[in-house]
Amino acid sequence: MTATQAAGERRVVGNVMRGSLGNLIEWYDWYVYAAFSVYFAKTFFPSGDSTAQLLQSALVFALGFLMRPIGGWLLGQYADRAGRRTALTLSVTVMAAGSLIIAVTPSYHTIGIAAPIILLIARLLQGLSLGAEYATSATYLSEVATPGKRGFYSSFQYVTLVAGQLTALGVQIILQHILTSEQMNSWGWRIPFVIGAAGAVAIMWLRRGMDESSHYEAAASDASAPEKKRGSLRVLLEYPRECLVVVGLTLGGTVAFYTYTTYMQKFMINTSGISKGTVAWINFIALLAFVVIQPLAGALSDRIGRRKLLLFFGITGTVCTVPIMTVLAHTSNPVAAWGLMMLALLIITGYTSINAIVKAELFPTKIRALGVGLPYALTVSIFGGTAESIALALKKAGHESVFFYYVAGCIAISLCIYYFMRETSATSVLEAERADDATQEGTAKVPVA
Repeated sequence: MTATQAAGERRVVGNVMRGSLGNLIEWYDWYVYAAFSVYFAKTFFPSGDSTAQLLQSALVFALGFLMRPIGGWLLGQYADRAGRRTALTLSVTVMAAGSLIIAVTPSYHTIGIAAPIILLIARLLQGLSLGAEYATSATYLSEVATPGKRGFYSSFQYVTLVAGQLTALGVQIILQHILTSEQMNSWGWRIPFVIGAAGAVAIMWLRRGMDESSHYEAAASDASAPEKKRGSLRVLLEYPRECLVVVGLTLGGTVAFYTYTTYMQKFMINTSGISKGTVAWINFIALLAFVVIQPLAGALSDRIGRRKLLLFFGITGTVCTVPIMTVLAHTSNPVAAWGLMMLALLIITGYTSINAIVKAELFPTKIRALGVGLPYALTVSIFGGTAESIALALKKAGHESVFFYYVAGCIAISLCIYYFMRETSATSVLEAERADDATQEGTAKVPVA
């Protein structure tokens, strides 16, 4: 590698780190709400039944989730028109505002009905931000990554996503050991939101120093593609096949992801009968290992192609989900439970490690952020956001095993998409754009992945 190439690679790494760290902070802020709702629910809602207070806080959480498609739409358009760096900076700024509002809002006892209203507004801002973050960061990471390493670099989106969840859990564990229960309920729960707001502000300044995507700059300077034709719904409608592919490949992945990472914890407690403390450690260790294998799978996709990993997830997820969940339901041994969860996470890695780059490789620059963000956010809100509710409803009705088949069925639908879709890494719009740029500059075409 020449000195110029090494310097270029270091610049890519710096841009990827700044983009990824922002993703970590955003997901930390998102998960902190769920982790600490048991402490702050009584602060924002009328005193009385604690279960009712938790349900009210859960409703606010769900409404925030529904804002993700709107965020994917609004800031997806903004990213395609104003630039990836600008949109990413705005996204983390909005998240910081949401966290700070929650941290400083007085209690229901002090300001009455205004307290839950302000909490809802803050959570809607966070949902808006998170919907924008996925699409824009996926687009940015794919565009700034070194050719031949896009799978590897793009995998850091899920590395930081899960790392945000682990960080929120870690902060909770530390505060529980430092503060008393009374202190946690009174004011201690505000600390993680202050941390999130401060972290988001720091990332906002870091992102201001990122390089803009060269793909976006080339599109912005193209006189034949004026700004009004970038990032609009009218332009997006010109790519119906690509939008349906995003929905199809996301469907099974999002249901499996929320089942294997989020619902699995409640499943081990309520069905397997494992203690809460033990389950917390099972999840922490399993998710930590899950983080480590994401870049390995992303790098593998650069060598063998994205489609093979998606097929691995589709086939094994369809075949193995029901047996894994069935055996886990009758397992009380912590080591065995961890092994089953790791098997499930290994399967879902075929999707999580590369789903962002696959979607980005489907769309041209002028519509990439909106094309990735809107169909994805809609699918996640409809299917991923409802996975846990469906599971709990079926358990309450005495038909818990039906949920296992529901997850397998959703994965099977996505498997059909994976089977018929073309390989993207060597035929992507990203590579065609790079080749066109090289030709216009009078240089040789860059080899594709």
